[in-house]
Amino acid sequence: MAKLISIVTPCYNEEDNVDELCERIAKVMRSQPYEYEHILIDNHSTDGTVARVKAIAANDPRVKLIVNARNFGHIRSPYYGILQSSGDACVLIASDLQDPPEIIAEFIQRWEEGYKTVLAVKPESEESPVVFMLRKLYYRFVTAISEVPLVKNATGAGMFDREVVQILRKIQDPYPYFRGLVCEIGFPIATVPFKQPRRKRGITKNNFYTLYDNAILGITNHSKLPLRLMTIGGFALSILSFVTAMCFLLAKLLFWNSFQLGIAPILIGMFFFFAIQMFFLGLLGEYIGAIYTHVRRVPLVVEMERVNFDLTSADAAIEAKNEQ
Repeated sequence: MAKLISIVTPCYNEEDNVDELCERIAKVMRSQPYEYEHILIDNHSTDGTVARVKAIAANDPRVKLIVNARNFGHIRSPYYGILQSSGDACVLIASDLQDPPEIIAEFIQRWEEGYKTVLAVKPESEESPVVFMLRKLYYRFVTAISEVPLVKNATGAGMFDREVVQILRKIQDPYPYFRGLVCEIGFPIATVPFKQPRRKRGITKNNFYTLYDNAILGITNHSKLPLRLMTIGGFALSILSFVTAMCFLLAKLLFWNSFQLGIAPILIGMFFFFAIQMFFLGLLGEYIGAIYTHVRRVPLVVEMERVNFDLTSADAAIEAKNEQ
């Protein structure tokens, strides 16, 4: 019996792309010696995405749909989709076609070579040069401070062996930084570079908040260095404050009549130290927020509907939930 490849595509308001997405994935998989299932997990779209996917699924039982009860965000929904897969390997790829479906063939090739984790990386992109540069700088920064080596310029798309998926189910992370999590597991990682095209249709779902959320998640989940820098920085600033105070005291004692401190240095010093304190408190709050998210143990996603999941797949999904 041929092995099964699960392909997971998270989507939100992608009615203009899902037809082409499914066609291109089906074309790629026809050239492969494997059976496949295509799981689209919809994050409570407000357009006609669900209706379009249902129409496709009515004619192709390999196309499956999970509809979330609400929008659970760009972190939890894709991760939950992976955990619902039942294949010998799982492919995660975006539904906006900026990760071209044809790259799946290269994923499979590297998987057949023995790699349990394969990640897509984009050394080049047709997106805004400023945004692309900021992404590269961020990945370099996170890699530099991370306790485990991370893959630079990874898009999140990739292929993961069943063994990796089983480990992810046992980790029970309610808000994972997925690109870092697969590196934490420790298996050798193969990379597939590609030039990311511009989005042809629809509007990008990334905004300042989602980019910040992803960035801070990578830092808080994979490095304690910021916390240690807070301690070191606080100690260094206290020494600086003491030395400055002693210098001003000495100057006043030596030049009692002529030395005037003025209000400007006081205001500048106050605003500087307040800014440092606010930054440290905010950073500390991010770590506390990450801890709070973990201890609440809320479900990754609550499903509203499933389409084309047979009994075997449903049983596998229930078992996966129980393992969580």
